[in-house]
Amino acid sequence: MAFPPIPLIRRNMIVNKLRKCGAVSAETAKTFEEAGVINPNGFNRITEVMLKKGIIKKTADGKYYI
Repeated sequence: MAFPPIPLIRRNMIVNKLRKCGAVSAETAKTFEEAGVINPNGFNRITEVMLKKGIIKKTADGKYYI
């Protein structure tokens, strides 16, 4: 039985949580904590890669949206 890699699981979880709480623009952006992301300060490298690839965006006040 093969398991998806942790970065893929984390990426999908973050995107789904942001989508669920309506964080789809800078005006509706949420912190990971507000969006319900487990261990919001963990896996910083995954978050950095997502930002670099444009999967998520970050506001000046530290909130994220898709």
